[in-house]
Amino acid sequence: MRKKALWALGASILGLLLAACAPNASQSTLDPAGPTAQSEKNLFVPVFWIAVAVFVLVEGAILVIAIKYRQRKGRERMPKQTHGNTRLEIGWTIAPALVLAVVMVPTVSLIWQLAKAPGPGALNVTVQGRQWWWGFQYTDPDMKESYGSGEPITVADVLVVPAGRQVYLSLEAAGGLIGPGDPPDPAKADYVVIHSFWTPQLFGKQDVVPGRTNHITFAADQPGTYTGQCAEFCGLQHANMKFKVVALSQSDWDAWVQRERAPASTTVEGLAAEGRAIFLNPLSNDRGTCVNCHAIGGTEAASGAAPNLTHFYDPTHTCFAGCDFDTSDTEALKAWLRDPNAVKLGAKMPNYALSDHEIDALVAYLQSLT
Repeated sequence: MRKKALWALGASILGLLLAACAPNASQSTLDPAGPTAQSEKNLFVPVFWIAVAVFVLVEGAILVIAIKYRQRKGRERMPKQTHGNTRLEIGWTIAPALVLAVVMVPTVSLIWQLAKAPGPGALNVTVQGRQWWWGFQYTDPDMKESYGSGEPITVADVLVVPAGRQVYLSLEAAGGLIGPGDPPDPAKADYVVIHSFWTPQLFGKQDVVPGRTNHITFAADQPGTYTGQCAEFCGLQHANMKFKVVALSQSDWDAWVQRERAPASTTVEGLAAEGRAIFLNPLSNDRGTCVNCHAIGGTEAASGAAPNLTHFYDPTHTCFAGCDFDTSDTEALKAWLRDPNAVKLGAKMPNYALSDHEIDALVAYLQSLT
């Protein structure tokens, strides 16, 4: 029986170790790529080793006591009982207090440091947590669209920033559709839930709470792509509510801003032109319309209930539907248009019963939106 228990314990430990392995661990707090993440790691490492020392001392003492005073064969009498030890009691009261004080001072200091608003040169972005995708609005005066009423540049799933520049995020929980086929209704907030915004290589977790605005200040040291994740259970597709942060060099950033400020291209031909017509007009047999939820700059599609698709196929916009799928994966895009709930259970986008030709045309149009 004891041998079976040991085998079970060993198998459990091995299973835990294997579960922790990953060939491409892109979400690691131990591999910081910016000053915010680096300062958090600098705090984590000493606190971790303090916790290890406390664990070894406490668990070691438990083992020593358990072994020394265990029941032995032939020993009938109880060990000598000790009732109270003033010095020991004072010691184990003061020691933890000192340990907590040592941990508390740098922790509180870092919390205050990270809570400070950045200087005037920071890029301001509003992050909108939805079920189950992320929206990003660039709220600086020089980050507005060059058409229409000059709304803020808005993208979904991929946050694009300039490398080396501070970014000030304002985190908000936002709504969307109540259910398949329903129009947006801000008065019904049952779909507005708590999320948590987290990119381990750039910054720690920060809750996205309905009715309040939290903030994160960060910067990316070098150009690159950093993966993020919602870290607070928010419904059926919580595990698939991912995003990317793409940091660009200054020249690439300037080019990206110019592209995003411009409206969607209207010079589409052939199948893409058919897709544009399908997107902008009501579907036959009262199946609904795409413009009820999506926006495409330069067209009458202006709803903010679902992801903005103005530059859906921009080189930086590499994923969609909560970053579950690559925009370059034509088959995944077709599967999504065919039946969103079949590929992402609980998706708010309804099944419009699109024909294969309609799907092909819409894919061609979406992939023309660079």
